[in-house]
Amino acid sequence: MSIIGQQALVAIIVHLAFMAVTWWTLQAVRIDLLLKPNRVVQGRLLYILLTIAIGSTVANFFLDYWAWSTDLPYLFRD
Repeated sequence: MSIIGQQALVAIIVHLAFMAVTWWTLQAVRIDLLLKPNRVVQGRLLYILLTIAIGSTVANFFLDYWAWSTDLPYLFRD
């Protein structure tokens, strides 16, 4: 059971780390140019939703790739 808890902790940390990197990266994009004037709240919400969507997708890819690479030895077992 402790392995499940460790995997959950790693998944949480990886998701938060990729969301932080995504937020930092999105700060370089001028999304406000695409928004209507005086729509600050909607613009901030868009940044948050894009951060969650992109960060979660990248984190899931990273975690899947990590899980698949740890399962590769089972391919060569007798």
